[in-house]
Amino acid sequence: MKSICGVEGVTAWGLKEGKFGLALIRADGEAAGVFTTNLMKAPPIRLMEERISRGTLSAVMANSGCANAYTGSRGQEDALEMAAIGAEALHLLPEEVGVASTGVIGRYLNLPLIEDQCRRVAPHLARTDEAEVLAARAIMTTDLTEKHSLVRRETFSVGGITKGSGMIAPNMGTMLAFIYTDAEVGAQKLREALKSATRRTFNRVVVDGDMSTNDIALCTATGKAGHVNPQEFSTALEECCRALAIQIAEDGEGASKLLEVTVQGAPGEEEAATVAKTVVASPLVKTAVYGADPNWGRVIAAAGRAGVEFDPDRVNLWMGDGRESVPLVTKGEIVVDLVRAKALMQGKKVTFTLDLAAGSSKATAWGCDLTEKYVEINGRYTT
Repeated sequence: MKSICGVEGVTAWGLKEGKFGLALIRADGEAAGVFTTNLMKAPPIRLMEERISRGTLSAVMANSGCANAYTGSRGQEDALEMAAIGAEALHLLPEEVGVASTGVIGRYLNLPLIEDQCRRVAPHLARTDEAEVLAARAIMTTDLTEKHSLVRRETFSVGGITKGSGMIAPNMGTMLAFIYTDAEVGAQKLREALKSATRRTFNRVVVDGDMSTNDIALCTATGKAGHVNPQEFSTALEECCRALAIQIAEDGEGASKLLEVTVQGAPGEEEAATVAKTVVASPLVKTAVYGADPNWGRVIAAAGRAGVEFDPDRVNLWMGDGRESVPLVTKGEIVVDLVRAKALMQGKKVTFTLDLAAGSSKATAWGCDLTEKYVEINGRYTT
């Protein structure tokens, strides 16, 4: 199995009709969540911030096509009603059901459609490849591909599905992520592990620099596999989230190349991450990657405005395709072989490794190139 249905205690199903989809995932256990930091949080986010404090979930219900964002008090009531619809279909209490929405901002949920889809989805919940594929497809908006990840350890597994393609920026992007483990993990430890994993994965993806109103990542531990080593679990969770984050970057709206930037030799991990995200977010770097132009100056310039102290005359910079790399700058001196560098930019992945020579910490961020297709997709998104 690809992801969530490879975890003991999880069943799922989904339905997609045109732009409107609905996914149901059933799993009892300890639960934790992380959410967008956008001031304009959507009603389902505000509801889940409140409900996740219970520390448990029994199901998640997610719709696509309408974000239920910037919808005022009616939006809050609709989020509550959506949870109630899911609870009735699954014979649960409303507060046991997590909700998430993605799609166009400023439009109200079509609750009759959601109720109809829910009634048709609920009887089919299963633990199969088909089930998780349908659930992953149901939450897609401008995504071109489903996104799955499954990390297996000797005694437990961690699996997740996500959606995300545009309006992707640090501190989460327009993404829904539903992650499950059969490890037995307490709510507090689960919160700590999810927060740490998010900081190093989802929060280091930049497609276009716009932060969404609806970002949510939920993690539920069914406990079916019993107690596990906490550090081993945290490492597996981060590995699962990293795989999902990279898939979001690869599927960025209009993207033709994955961009990966690693910053090393930084004063601290957060400083390294700040520089890496600044480079990944640069429109000039993104367009250079699209045009297969090894423009080292744009990378150095972006790093220099990140607010992290380093000596530009001591930096080293390499560029590659994920398999091999070439030096562009060595101790502040330009050493690039333009022909070889340009050849390495022709594939589906472009990497930059920047050594600041200012410490011993490192971090990686992911993004994609910026193409004409991005403008086409977003120029007429609501019409």
